[in-house]
Amino acid sequence: MSSEVQGILMLIAAGEFSLGILGNAFIGLVNCVDWIKHKKIASIDLILTSLAISRISLLCIILLDCNILVLYPDVYTGGKQMRIIDYFWTLTNHLSVWFATCLSIFYFLKIANFFHPFFLWMKWRLDSVIPRILLGCLVFSVFISLPVINNLDDDFRHCVKMKLKTNISRRCRVHKAQHASIKIRLNLLTLFPFSVSLVSFLLLILSLFRHTRRMQLRAPGSRDPSTEAHVRAMKAVISFLLLFIAYYLAYLVATSSYFMPETELAVIVGELIALICPSSHSLFLILENKKLRQASLRVLEKVRWTKGRT
Repeated sequence: MSSEVQGILMLIAAGEFSLGILGNAFIGLVNCVDWIKHKKIASIDLILTSLAISRISLLCIILLDCNILVLYPDVYTGGKQMRIIDYFWTLTNHLSVWFATCLSIFYFLKIANFFHPFFLWMKWRLDSVIPRILLGCLVFSVFISLPVINNLDDDFRHCVKMKLKTNISRRCRVHKAQHASIKIRLNLLTLFPFSVSLVSFLLLILSLFRHTRRMQLRAPGSRDPSTEAHVRAMKAVISFLLLFIAYYLAYLVATSSYFMPETELAVIVGELIALICPSSHSLFLILENKKLRQASLRVLEKVRWTKGRT
C-alpha cells in the first residue's frame, strides 16, 4: 500500500476519532457536571455516561491498532502485543454493546405502555437496579474477554510470512485455528445483547401502535408527549441497531488481519468503518436527549458569540 493511500486513510481515521471523542466526551462532561451540581445522577444519565466512557476507550483502542498496523507492522510479529490489544478491544467492544443494550431496555421500560405484572414490576425496580446491572456488565465483559490472552507468549503471525518445516507449519495452523475459534465465539456473544435491543425495539413499535390507536379513538390527529417519547426512543435504538450491524461486519474484516496479513488495506478500511459506530451514535444520542441537545445548543451559541466578538 502506497504512502499516499496510508496518509489519506490515517487522516480519515483521525477525523472519525476526533468526532467520536468530542461527542462522547461531551455526553460524559454534561452528565458529570449535572451530577456534581445536583449531588445525584439519573439512571439515564448514568447509562449514557458509562456508554460514553466505553466508547472513548473503544475509539482509542481502534485508532491505536490502526496506527500500529500502518506505522509499526513489526510489532504484530509477536503474539503478546497482538493479544493484549485484542483483549482491550474485545473488552471495550463488549462493554459498549452491553451498555447500549441497557439503554435500549431503559427506553423500553420507561416509555412503553404494557400492563403485564412482570413488566410493571421491572419498570418499578428499574432505577434501583441500574447501577448493579452496569457493574455486572463490566465484570462479565472483563471475564468473557480473558480467553483472548490465553497462551500470551504464542507467536504465530510470522507463520504466514515464512516457509517453515512441515511439523512447525502444522503447529502454526493449529494455533491460528484456535485463535480464530476464540475470536468467532466472542464475536457471536455480542449477538445476544443485539437481539435484546432488537426485541426492545419491536416491543416499542407494538407499544406505539397500541397507544396511537387509543389516541385516535379519543382525539384523532393529535400527537401527545407519550407518542413523541416513543418516536425519540425508537430513533435512538434503531440508530444503534443499524450502526452495530455495520460495526460487526467491519470488526470481522479487521480481525482477519491475524490470519491474512497481506490484506492490510482491507483491514484498515474495516477499522475505519468500525470507527463510525462509536463516533456517530453519540451524535444521535445528543440530538434525541433534551438535556444534551439544549447543552449543545448553548455551546454553539457561545462559540458563535465568541467568533462574532473576534
